[in-house]
Amino acid sequence: MTIAQTIRRIEEIGIIPVIRAASVEQARRAVDAISEGGIPIVEITMTVPDAPKIILELVREYGDKLLTGAGTVLTARSARACLDAGAHFLVSPGLSLPVLEIAAKNGVLAIPGALTPTEVMAAIAAGAELIKIFPCGSAGGPKHIKALKAPFPHVRFIPTGGVSLSNAKEYFAAGAFALGAGADLVDVNALRQNQPQKIVETAKAFAELARVARIECSN
Repeated sequence: MTIAQTIRRIEEIGIIPVIRAASVEQARRAVDAISEGGIPIVEITMTVPDAPKIILELVREYGDKLLTGAGTVLTARSARACLDAGAHFLVSPGLSLPVLEIAAKNGVLAIPGALTPTEVMAAIAAGAELIKIFPCGSAGGPKHIKALKAPFPHVRFIPTGGVSLSNAKEYFAAGAFALGAGADLVDVNALRQNQPQKIVETAKAFAELARVARIECSN
């Protein structure tokens, strides 16, 4: 899968579920629930135990049917491990030039994080095609995205941190390219209590919201 194809799929889906779990088993339950809920993309953060192993298993099991990414990729070493596992894309909370470089050399999309205009400019200069705005909720949420789109109208932002069903529509209206959804979608308590159906229903709601928002924003 090329970088362009990965970007197109992210745009089509509109939601990137960010999975943080205490165990491999919980992470797999989250993936299965999200997939059942109609969102064919996941971001397995490196804070999950044996994250590269999970990514490898998901890529082997689902192939291109599930866009499998690695999140919280902080170093070139972590990036290498995720790429070796077959990750379709890499996401970082901030800007790491080594991560961007190793991803580019391997023809894989890397999405760096930024928050301020200066950080956005640095990410653009480093060749980033998509930029994660994190932590967006604490910086003003949809208003922050709208403010950034003024000087950067053509930059594709993925706000993450504080994204929920109650504000997702506002984020799309403010110009978000896609949304990174963490705790509000991947409910930690539901995972601990082995109640995946709650995540399935939330995933369905997010998927439908993204679909409707796309239609409304294109009109």
